[in-house]
Amino acid sequence: MGQTASNTGTWMQKVAQDLLALELSHGNGTVLGITTALQFLPLLVLGPYGGVLVDRHSTRRILLVSQAVMAVLALIPALLVATRTARLDHLYLLALALGLTMAVEKPALQAYIAESVAPGQLVSALAFNSAVLNLARVAGPALAGPLIVVLGPAPAFLANTVSYLVVIGCLLRMDPDVGRPAPAVARAKQQVREGLRYVRDHRDVALTLVLVAIVAAFGMNFQITTALMISHVYQAPTSLFGLGNTALAVGSVIGSILAARRPRTARQQLAAAAFAFGTLETVCALMPGCVSFLVLLVPTGTALLIFLTAAKAHLQLGVADGIRGRIMSLYLLATLGTTPLVAPLIGWIAQAAGPRTALALGGVVSAVAAVTIGLLPPRPAAVPATSAPAATAVQA
Repeated sequence: MGQTASNTGTWMQKVAQDLLALELSHGNGTVLGITTALQFLPLLVLGPYGGVLVDRHSTRRILLVSQAVMAVLALIPALLVATRTARLDHLYLLALALGLTMAVEKPALQAYIAESVAPGQLVSALAFNSAVLNLARVAGPALAGPLIVVLGPAPAFLANTVSYLVVIGCLLRMDPDVGRPAPAVARAKQQVREGLRYVRDHRDVALTLVLVAIVAAFGMNFQITTALMISHVYQAPTSLFGLGNTALAVGSVIGSILAARRPRTARQQLAAAAFAFGTLETVCALMPGCVSFLVLLVPTGTALLIFLTAAKAHLQLGVADGIRGRIMSLYLLATLGTTPLVAPLIGWIAQAAGPRTALALGGVVSAVAAVTIGLLPPRPAAVPATSAPAATAVQA
């Protein structure tokens, strides 16, 4: 319940934030891009350090603090809009502060899921979490639109504030001793490097992160490719732009259900899911009409969700407790950090060679990477996966 409310509120705030940025800038799209960049920049630059904090402290405590901070960061723009004192510099500072909080909150949430369930239930738990995220991705904007039209953006920000309070209430009601909370890692020097060395010494972890990064960078630029396919290739009305994201979200929910039924997370399974995604994305680029394109986006979203869920579970189950926060911060860096870096290239290819070529390129690169990594033979890790990194455990 808490995650459903929180993620729905987050998407409501995103819609309100984008509209407020455009309103304050008189429709300047660059301002919208700067606001989004400020929100994700801390995750790119400071993500590994956020993972270190997660390994050093109780994930439950980190989530309680981060949810409270994000509630305040949602309340402030609600008050600024309600009092008609909102300015662009306010919006920039709030986006940056939210990004700094997310750099710690996101790896903490992933680690907390692993600590809260038995290993055999982890894939199901991650799949359920993904289903909640994708349902919120549809429900949040759907609820925010009419609310903003009638009452303005302030209630959308306020709704997100309330959603964080719901999460805090759920966390406080949960027994902190239930599950498998990892012992905190003592403060030490070079713990970010320690996490990178762990990846270097565990080939399976490294290859999983590489495959996720390639698929995310080249295959997950749907915010560019689907919009261009619908508008430029099929010349459909602007009212259909959102259907691309809706089709992917529907496929992701289906993928969550299917992923929950597949407890195995071997690297070959990850490669097979990535190959299926890349193949489907490539075929999407060949669809003759808008309807067939939207229909095929559903199984494409399904394959992508199965791949990402399996990758998260593979990493969570394959690493030592004392390093999990840092590994999950690298996973988030791979999924959220590589897409913006390659997005300008995909946009340029779409402009120069057409949207079909840009979309097909993402699919082909993903499929080739899946085959290449899937065929690489396993290599024994330099350090056993069950061993903790060189740090002393202390009580959280």
